[in-house]
Amino acid sequence: MDVVRESARAGRVVLFEESARDGAQAKTLMSAGFRVKLAQAQGAVFGADGPRHVVFAAGFPSVCGQEFEATRQVASEAQDSVSPSAICRGTVADVRQALRAVRGAAHARVMVIVAASEATARALVHTGARDALREGLDVVKEAVGLADGTAVDVCLVDAPRADHGLVAEYAGAMTAQGAGTIVLADTVGDLLPGQTRTLFQRTAAGAGPEAVLVSHLHNDLGLGLANTLAAMESGVRVAACSWLGMAERSGMTATEQLLFLLAHDRVKAEQVLGPGCEPWWTQPDLTRLPAIARMVSAETGVPLTVTTPVVGSGVATISTGTAFTHPRTFQPYDPQQHLGLAPTVVLTHLASRRVLSAVAERLGHRLDAAQTSTALAWVKDRAYRLNQAVIADADFAAYLDGLTAGTPHS
Repeated sequence: MDVVRESARAGRVVLFEESARDGAQAKTLMSAGFRVKLAQAQGAVFGADGPRHVVFAAGFPSVCGQEFEATRQVASEAQDSVSPSAICRGTVADVRQALRAVRGAAHARVMVIVAASEATARALVHTGARDALREGLDVVKEAVGLADGTAVDVCLVDAPRADHGLVAEYAGAMTAQGAGTIVLADTVGDLLPGQTRTLFQRTAAGAGPEAVLVSHLHNDLGLGLANTLAAMESGVRVAACSWLGMAERSGMTATEQLLFLLAHDRVKAEQVLGPGCEPWWTQPDLTRLPAIARMVSAETGVPLTVTTPVVGSGVATISTGTAFTHPRTFQPYDPQQHLGLAPTVVLTHLASRRVLSAVAERLGHRLDAAQTSTALAWVKDRAYRLNQAVIADADFAAYLDGLTAGTPHS
């Protein structure tokens, strides 16, 4: 049974996770052991339904022996957590190699890459788009014949710049030959949301009701997430994404952002997926997201910054007085409720007396009014003098020790 097709056709959301594969084009490398660990952690977000909600692109076996082994290891060791996938070029030799990497694993898949536009067809296979698609259809036929239970997906490269009628024709033909899903890839990342809706609506109408379309949308213009939501508004239920948005050039839709947006607020989910939607077999455990993101950051060196949504260092932090006294008024969701992140008060040059007193109490000091005024002046002077907004707890604690002992220092 193809659990991904089953999920998509039932209106459930499936994440096509690309951080181990497309993320490598962001100049990162995940070890085989880490890929297994990540696949297992991501699947655990959905409990026993991990394979029905996560396709994990484990690797591109034809790159080298090490990549083949990493892909094989994920398929072997994480098959109960996700649907493992091997990616390959549109040749029978590549298909055979990809099938060997995942064969025998539960819910195994391969994804065959086929050029769809004139430009990519000339670059990748030195022919026109229609010929490239025709050859791709032949490869898909053979792949399905060789698959022996492994699902065969197809990625139509540069679909937005291709003839939409041609894309729809071959998406339908490949589905009729047994393809599990058809990925429409915005390879160069220059779509706008309206164009995305048009692409997926036209393709879906021309390909027929059996075709399960997948969005694969890059972030070169900062629109990866917006375009993915536009695709999902058009009926797409399988969406490619990558932890921390890692992918070639400026990356692609960030897994943690897409999942959080669709899962933390029923109203928002219905605005994207439609009234009465049922996106999950098992409601995802969003409290797992911050730890997975930190794990990915440590492995790849991609930093979590103060501006990283959902899992960044700025989430659940408060530094100003109004937000301190009225937190629900100045945040879109409760980080503790949804992510398990307790609020942290951070001392900066914008601190109010209440903020400063809260930090001081956290550090074990209860200040009177005069001490609070003195300490507040010290904080602001230090921040502007050093041109650093945040006052480290250790520095403030040392100052408070001196202040409360009657010997304040700079």
